[in-house]
Amino acid sequence: MKLLVINPNISTSVTALIEAEARRSASATTALTMQTAPFGVAYIETRFEALIGAYATAQVAAEHAPGHDAVIVAAFGDPGLAGLREVLPMPVLGLTESALASACLLGQRFSIVAISQRISAWYREVVDANGLIGRLASIRALDQPLAGIGSVQTDHGTALKALCERAVAEDGADVIVLAGAPLAGLARSLHGQLPVPVVDGVSSAVRHAESLVALAPGKATRGSFAPPPVKPNAGLPEAIARLLARG
Repeated sequence: MKLLVINPNISTSVTALIEAEARRSASATTALTMQTAPFGVAYIETRFEALIGAYATAQVAAEHAPGHDAVIVAAFGDPGLAGLREVLPMPVLGLTESALASACLLGQRFSIVAISQRISAWYREVVDANGLIGRLASIRALDQPLAGIGSVQTDHGTALKALCERAVAEDGADVIVLAGAPLAGLARSLHGQLPVPVVDGVSSAVRHAESLVALAPGKATRGSFAPPPVKPNAGLPEAIARLLARG
């Protein structure tokens, strides 16, 4: 089995975190191809940055998805996920959707712990778009400047753990979802230190991808995720134009 894992941000340090957790989570027979966005921002906090990340992800997926059994959009918020499902023949998963699916199998209400306050409103919209806003207990986030996006876990580990504890004690969370690729692997580090299950988006996406590939559910040819109709286009990268030409 071959999984393509795309970091929609330009931070190679975050890609390294994603890869480390993905390799720890993947089955021994699963091969991983890691790709980092060729343009964009260091990490996505806003809707507009997510828009940029979605296009970068689409370009990488168009170029590298052939030959893979599934594609993982490795950023919380899943930029570009729904669009890629229309054009790619294999399963496409995101960190948010995968983490929320795991959380719903472990408890009734979940809290999201994130790396910045600015990100919270957009994350709430993403949860709502997944139809799970009624199960969201809270979103708690760091309110301190980030010295480096690849070192969030070491720089703010104590504060992140405290946010998890408050989400349980004050918000009634049954499950904690650690949001964002910069926190990849933190759930593994916190295992046994919190009174409720902790979910990681990267490990969830890898395991759910393996399950979907094994289930072989097929690709939609009708409905809202059918391929886009063929129509004139201009100025697109060659790989994206090829995807659209399949119709």
